[in-house]
This record gives sequence, structure tokens and C-alpha cells, in this order.
Amino acid sequence: MRTTFDLRLMEGPPPRGSVISIGVFDGLHLGHQAILRANLQRAAELDAVPTVVTFRRHPKRVILGRAPRKLTPLEHRLELLRRAGVQHAVALAFDERLRQTPAEDFVREILVEKLGARSFVLGFDSKFGRDRRGSASLLREMGLDVHVVPKVIVQQRAVSSTAIREAVELGDLAGAARMLGRPVSILGTVVRGAKLGQRLGFPTANLDLHDQLHPPVGVWAGVARRVERGAPPSSEFGWPAVANIGYRPTVGGGRPEQPLVEVHLIDASADLYGARLELEFVGRIRAEQRFPDLEALRAQIERDVQAARDLLRERGQAPGVTPAG
Repeated sequence: MRTTFDLRLMEGPPPRGSVISIGVFDGLHLGHQAILRANLQRAAELDAVPTVVTFRRHPKRVILGRAPRKLTPLEHRLELLRRAGVQHAVALAFDERLRQTPAEDFVREILVEKLGARSFVLGFDSKFGRDRRGSASLLREMGLDVHVVPKVIVQQRAVSSTAIREAVELGDLAGAARMLGRPVSILGTVVRGAKLGQRLGFPTANLDLHDQLHPPVGVWAGVARRVERGAPPSSEFGWPAVANIGYRPTVGGGRPEQPLVEVHLIDASADLYGARLELEFVGRIRAEQRFPDLEALRAQIERDVQAARDLLRERGQAPGVTPAG
């Protein structure tokens, strides 16, 4: 997938033109997936490039001065767009200048002139441009080809990023997964930690989530994957894993401001420092708790690992393990 962060660096629109969908696409949920399928179908019909125009940060950050925590920060979103078959992703900087751009100018100067728009595939509630005047109706008035994808309903509720955020924050990962069309997952960069897990015999990969929303504090079973940039999804292997999200109350040194995310690969080892690691959550094992000493903590981690093995096997989510490397 080609990714463009600065339209000024583009040499020109693709010769075949583009079929464009516009939006934040936070979470790439079932509603977004319906839009992308329709986009790819229309692009195939026109022999054009399936293209998504998204934003590096949530527009509400500029419009309201605050934004919800992200289900999928930009890097995770781009990864999911790639897996969905999008061939060109444009990640615009949503700033005051873009906010004040009239919808008609945004369409003509960016979508048509820069990206060669031949057709648009939009969600039922898609709005863009100054005062949110950009819509399917406006595009049709400008003589452009537009297809609108209706809302997707799951258990009598319209699928939305807001509804999924609420479910994740409440720990209802099954409900969130039904709306996402896949397990809840996080994608982070592995950073160096205090190596306490290694001293206890359970080395962990410490994830920097870049302000990504995560499930509540506790111990979780999941499947971890190293995500290489540009690699086809079929090349991404998985490890059974157990993850702790929390404040490490048994360990001294003060309570961190934000929960730490530590992932232990079960029956495997790998040098992951600096790598991108995706964790799919399968189920919760227990709440976070304080132990009297490190030996008691080590014994509990051993029980957690076994509980994770059992849960993953029960759910049919125990993937093959790749050797260390």
C-alpha cells in the first residue's frame, strides 16, 4: 500500500484515477469494512486505485480542543487499511487551515486535481469540509459519481467507533469484537523496561501504545504478532501470550501515571526491541492484585500462564509458535 503524508510531494494523480473514501476510520469496524469493500468493488469496475483519505489526528482535537482516545492510532489504522486491500492511503494533517477549507475547494483541489477522483464511496453519515458541508449530495451537485453505503447494525445498534470505545472501556471485549468484526487488538512499539519479568523467569515485551485505547487493568490471554511494515498478512505469525495491563502494585518505585502493558510470549522467545507488536485479546484471566513479595508474584504469573494456555486452547486460539529469532 502506498502512503502519502504530504500531497505536495505527489508528482500527479494516478493515471488510472482513484475511487475515494473519506473519514477517520478509527477502529476499522464493520461499518468501515463495508465502505472499503464497496470501494474496492467500484475501483475494480473502473480499473482505478482504491484510495482512503484519512487524518493523522482526530479532527475533534482541532474543532473541540479534545478528542477521544483512539481505537487505532494512525500506524495501526494504516496497517488495517493495508490488510483490507486499500492501495493508496492519504493521511492529511487536520489543522485550522484544512478545517476552514470550503468543501467544494477540498473536492476540486485535493480529491480531483491531486488524487484524480473518478468515483466516491462514502458512509451514510459522511461529512467533510468547512461547516461539514461536504456530503454525497454536494458531490452529486458537482457532477461526481457517488455511492453511499448504509449503516451496519449489530444487535439492533448502529456500529460506531463511539459504541466500540464504550465497550472496550467497560471490558466488554466480546461486544466490541462483534462490532469490529475481529478481536479487539492493540498495536504498539516494544520499548525497554525494568526487566523484572526476565528476573522472575517470564520476560515481557513492554508496549508503547501511543495513546491507544486499551482494555481495563488486569491480566489477559491473547495472541501476539510481530507486524513488519509492508509484509503480506500471510507472513505474520502468532504466539500465544499473556498480557498484564496495570500499575505493578507489587513492585516499588511509585505508581506510574498510566497503566503499563507488558506481554509475555508463552513457550517462545524473540528479540522484539523496537519492533511493532500487535496483541489480539482473547479473554480476561484475573484482576490486578498486590502480592506480599516477588516470589508470590512469580508463582501467580506461572498460574496465569497456564490459565492463558488453557483459555487459548479452549477458544481455539492457540497458534503455532515460531522459533526464537
